[in-house]
Amino acid sequence: MNHETAQGWLNRYVDAWLSYDPDDIADLFTEDVAYRYHPYDDPIVGRDAVVASWLGEDTSGVASTRDAPGTYEAEYSPVAVDGDTVVATGTSHYREVPGGAIVRTFENCFIIRFDTEARCREFTEYYIRHP
Repeated sequence: MNHETAQGWLNRYVDAWLSYDPDDIADLFTEDVAYRYHPYDDPIVGRDAVVASWLGEDTSGVASTRDAPGTYEAEYSPVAVDGDTVVATGTSHYREVPGGAIVRTFENCFIIRFDTEARCREFTEYYIRHP
């Protein structure tokens, strides 16, 4: 893993979030991925479970709700790459309605571990809401 490959994955991550295309989401992750929306969560395990979670079809109670089109945007970049592990940071913005004022902003930190094909095998998100 290197910075360029990590940035490419993060760009695809944002694109998949914006589109909610199941194939684009699935392509990001290994079949046995462990995905955490919060560092203290038990992981959502498996690509199909992560896709269901992103699409709002998850029943675990730990997933985020599906965001309405045009009400969110994000930009992330890698700040550290060590072997197969990437630490990335960035910002997410949310609006109540498409094109409206930004009403919530979060600073995000991801710890991501990749397989040899640059698919995520472990993902943990940390975030803080701006006051």
